[in-house]
Amino acid sequence: MANPFDGYAKKKDFLICIDSDGCAIDSMDIKHIRCFGPCMVKEWGLEEHSEEILERWNEINLYSMTRGINRFKGLAAILEEINEKITPIEDLDSLLTWLEDADELSNAAVEKAADEKGSICLKKALNWSIAVNRAISELPEKDVRPFDGVLEKITALHGFCDVAIVSSANYEAVKEEWTRFGLIGHVDIVLAQNAGSKKSCIEKLLTFGYDRDKVMMTGDAPGDMDAAKKNGVFYYPILVKHEAESWSNIMDAAEHLKEGTFAGEYQESLIEKFVNNLS
Repeated sequence: MANPFDGYAKKKDFLICIDSDGCAIDSMDIKHIRCFGPCMVKEWGLEEHSEEILERWNEINLYSMTRGINRFKGLAAILEEINEKITPIEDLDSLLTWLEDADELSNAAVEKAADEKGSICLKKALNWSIAVNRAISELPEKDVRPFDGVLEKITALHGFCDVAIVSSANYEAVKEEWTRFGLIGHVDIVLAQNAGSKKSCIEKLLTFGYDRDKVMMTGDAPGDMDAAKKNGVFYYPILVKHEAESWSNIMDAAEHLKEGTFAGEYQESLIEKFVNNLS
């Protein structure tokens, strides 16, 4: 596979990294509400308790500090609750043990583990994940769009910043969506699942000569904040259920970045709002 950084060069002093799903593109809620949760209920035959289970699925994966966690970790969290409070989940320990030991949390990895262990729960986890991917691919294009203001603000940001998509989603899907909505022309590099973790992508971008205090990560999940913190760059949150408002205020953050006043009180206030919004 080609190196996703091939041909990239720093053009401007400032760099804005932007997550895709749930941050720029209004796709995260719809994927969980229509695909992830319902496919889990169906795979484990939990229709009798679906309302309660789906509400908890959304809380874990969308509306709390575990927003944006790996799909298999989110699955394990809800299955543990179901096992404890609703009905036994057969062979659950196999999934939990795999999550502790696995180097990679992917369909290929869970398939290999399921075959090696002959695990019913791991096989069901694979079936669920495949069904989720299929359901996502069948979502109507008209139902997935950028949040209000995204095109306008990214266009403005690109006037003085290099712009990098830094996403853990599928590369082809990210590029297709950003192209379809006319966003890709305001982006200098697309870094998705194939480029490594968000932390490693930001770390690599810094090697092109950016000062850390001139770099901002924009995201909607704790993992985005952690990737920024671990690289010593700034974090601007897109608040779940307040996405349009967050995008409308992003130029204020850009001004703080340009003026060198992002660190300290301003950054701390943004993080406090982000954490409180998911608590």
